[in-house]
Amino acid sequence: MYPYTNYHDALFRQPNNLVSDVEKAVNGEYSAINCYSKLANMAKNEEERQRILEIRQDEVKHFQQFQQIYVSLTGRQPQPKIVEECPAAYLDGLEFALKDEQKTVDFYMEIADAATTEHIKEVFRRAAADEQNHAVWFLYYFTKHK
Repeated sequence: MYPYTNYHDALFRQPNNLVSDVEKAVNGEYSAINCYSKLANMAKNEEERQRILEIRQDEVKHFQQFQQIYVSLTGRQPQPKIVEECPAAYLDGLEFALKDEQKTVDFYMEIADAATTEHIKEVFRRAAADEQNHAVWFLYYFTKHK
């Protein structure tokens, strides 16, 4: 079954969705960068603090890659904004982060599947793998402190 009502929709639906999805990804990474700074400052020990800062650095890399993709698709810089507030308590923040990372894996894989170029597909596939790894670390710390 063909999901589009006409040929025009089939041709033009994907890029518009791709731009809005990339913009959503930029905002998500921007929010995560800010949240993980807060979580790192609340970490229970130096090992956790360093791991959360490493995760944050991955998010910075994703943010920069997604910004570049956004510019290549639109010709303009995105205007990132915080779309989700980070919880104030460490345990709540860990739970929030692990759930968010897990949802993000699925979202990034959907973007990779819909992407129009191999470069975009690969950037989002790699980011999805990173997000899965982040979720495992956050789950570990959450379980350890619960």
